Parts: sequence; structure tokens; C-alpha cells
Amino acid sequence: MCGIAGVFNSPYASQYAFLQIYSLQHRGQESVGISSWDGEDIRTVKKSGRVLEAIKQEDLNFLKGNNAIAHVRYSTAGDSGAANAQPIVKETVVGKIAVVHNGNIVNYVSLRRELESKGVGFDYSSDTELFLNLFNLGEFLIPEGVNVHPRDVDFIPRLMYVLSRVEGAYSFLMLYKDKLIAGRDPYGFRPLSIGRKGKTLLFASESCAFETVEAEFWREVKPGEIVIIDEAGIRSYFPFKQERRAYCIFEFVYFSRPDSFIFGDWAYNVRKELGRQLAREDDVEADVVIPVPDSGVVPALGYAQERALPLEMGLIRNHYVGRSFIEPTQELRNLRVLMKLSPNRAVLEGKRIVVIDDSLVRGTTSKRIVAMLRRAGAKEIHMRIASPPVIGPCYYGIDTPTREELIANQMDLEDIRKFIGVDSLRYLSLEGLRSCVANRNDFCDACFSNDYPIDVDKVAIERKRD
Repeated sequence: MCGIAGVFNSPYASQYAFLQIYSLQHRGQESVGISSWDGEDIRTVKKSGRVLEAIKQEDLNFLKGNNAIAHVRYSTAGDSGAANAQPIVKETVVGKIAVVHNGNIVNYVSLRRELESKGVGFDYSSDTELFLNLFNLGEFLIPEGVNVHPRDVDFIPRLMYVLSRVEGAYSFLMLYKDKLIAGRDPYGFRPLSIGRKGKTLLFASESCAFETVEAEFWREVKPGEIVIIDEAGIRSYFPFKQERRAYCIFEFVYFSRPDSFIFGDWAYNVRKELGRQLAREDDVEADVVIPVPDSGVVPALGYAQERALPLEMGLIRNHYVGRSFIEPTQELRNLRVLMKLSPNRAVLEGKRIVVIDDSLVRGTTSKRIVAMLRRAGAKEIHMRIASPPVIGPCYYGIDTPTREELIANQMDLEDIRKFIGVDSLRYLSLEGLRSCVANRNDFCDACFSNDYPIDVDKVAIERKRD
């Protein structure tokens, strides 16, 4: 998962991009990068680490110009670290382009092989580079019924060809000369929104990024839409027809901040309803409800309200430690759990507790949390998960493990209960999950159902294992 942000027409473009991407830090912590258009060329700063530690004032001073794009990353495709940090900037047949991308291209390997056979070189192992290298094939596409604005004839038909070749999930931003371009795949897997601040337009993976710069949410980029902005105004194209939508339901379960508006709803409202529905499916006797912070707090609130049980902070989070789910290795995830959470004995000793977490993927984090709660004196521990069992890996931009690593594929419910050490374990049902979102058929829940909206070839599966 990654976070992207963009700014058009502001003398503070790089500063706004910096503040927006800081608001999206939860979407990636491996690297950060910003590119700006200074009127003649694209300037870029890319570094490993988190936004506040990596980007310095001298970097922002260097990033001159009124247009900028930014990115925070954790790797779902390609090597981790600074080597594949974005934006990726390359010379193409139309000139220099900078791109940032959130998602995953499932036909990356076959496209890369095709391009290499035609002499197109690759500098990165990230699938994002495909967007730029496909320009160098020199192909055009103007689908029937699409009218291209005279200012866009040198660029948009080439971009439409590029997008016709890639399959999978993508929300992207590009800088090209004085233009800022945004796009979203026809399924709409990943969120992307537009904000306004006076005459400045902003883009971000989540609407929470607009609040940081005192901008207002305007609208979401529609699935399949290309938005292009320059001094002549804003123009939209819809080159590809796609009836089915496939919004990632895991954005609501875990990834998006609860104060973000995505997929036509507030993440907070959906997440709270997940907890309420979980409570409707449960009848365990307990004294108190304990959330696993931070992503378990909102569903725990819904659960506690639905069952008229007190909600207490039985686990205290150290907020100077990042999200353990998005650490690149299991060893680092394990260490992060011990650094991140501490049991609150004041509300745990002698109590029958219901512990609410957003998801249960590998089980190792839950096992460590339960051990902490036992040591703190909890009398009974009943684990409740505000999503169904994760049974399928994600090929569309979330770093869930391979199918073999998912605990729900290795053990039945009772064995999982024993493994993590709780007195009882219950998941939200798949039907219950689907009931919590409007237009349930518009969502991808493949990680819970194995119903993949885009076929994934064997090469993509092998790349996931690697």
C-alpha cells in the first residue's frame, strides 16, 4: 500500500505536498518522495524513512514551482527501500514525466518482458516504471466516442494506450510540463480524491490529507477517469468502459484513516458498523470491551455500544512507533508489537474481556497481545475480529502474505484459538461484512472470499511469493 498526493497552482506546492503526504504516513513508511515542476524542469527529492525525519527544509526550498506530486511507500511489488522510492522520473518520447502510483499491476512481468525484448530498458524493479516505459513504444489510442482537447493531443492518446495495456489496480498522479494528470483504474480498487483551496487543486489517496492544508474535499476521481489540469482548466476523459466496480473493502477494514471519505462513505461510519454487526453475531458474556489500538478502536466502539458494555483502553499505544502490519519482515513486525503496545492493568485484572481487532492475518501479533493481557491479569480473553478470516492474498496493492502463510488457511477456528491463546474466538461473517457497505457488489473482498475481479496469472502469483 502507498499514499499519493498532488498540488496544482500554488506557490507553496512542495510544502502542501509535504503536509499532505505526512497525513498519509499510515499508508507507507519505507520511503518518501516529492517532485515539483519549476517552469522548465522537474525537480525531485527521494529518501528512505518517514516524512518528518527524511524531508528537510532545504529539500522543500529546492523543490520550487507551483505544481508538485508526492508519495509514501511500502513495497508490494519490487524491492523495498530507497531504490524504488517514488516519484519515478524518466525521459520518454513525449518528454520528461514524473509519476507516483498506488496499486499493483498484475501483468507486470509479461509487459516487462515484452518491453525488454523491444529494447526498452528498466532502471527499477517497481511496477510503477511501466507507466513511463510504455510511452516509449510510441503507440496511440483514442477509443471510439472520446474527443481529445487540442491541448492534450500530444499526450492523452499515448496515455490512453499505456492504460489499455496495464491490468490491475492503479491510482496515479503525473507531472508533465505544466500539467498535472490523475488517473484511476476502471475498477476503482484504490481511492483517489480531489480537494480545493481557492484556485489551488489538490489530490490525495484519502480526504484526510486535505484537512492538513485547510483545503476542502471536492469529489473523488471516478473509476476509469483521467483528469488533466493546466492553465486552461480541468478536463476529464473516460476512455474505457467497465461495468463492474471493485473498491477494496480492506481500506474500510484497516488501511484508511477513520476520518477519510472514500468510496462514497466515511471510513469511520463503516468501521463502526463493522463492530456493531460483530456484536449482533455474538453473545459471549464479558465485563469490558478492549480495542487493539489504533485500527481496533472504532469497531470496538460500535461493538460496545451495540452490546451495552463498557469500553476501556486495556492496551496503551506508544504513538512514536509505526504500524506493525506494514513492516516488511515478520521479525520487525514482532519487535514492533512489543514496542508499540503496553497492557493497562488498571482495567484488566480479574476481568472477562472482549478484545476487538480489525483483522487476523498471520496470528503472530495477536498471540503476543494475548500473552501481554494474560500477564496483566485478565481473567478471560475473548478475541473478536471485525472482519472475516483472511484466506486469499491481495494482488491489487496490499501486502497480505502468500496463501500458505495465512493462518486461516493453515488451521481451523479451534486451532487458531489455541494458537493465539484465547478462551474464545469469533470473526465477523462474510455476509455481515458485506452488509456494512452500501452497494456491496461494488467491492472487492477477494482476501475474504477468493472472488478475484481480475484474473491473476501464474507469473504474478510467483512474483508475490518472491
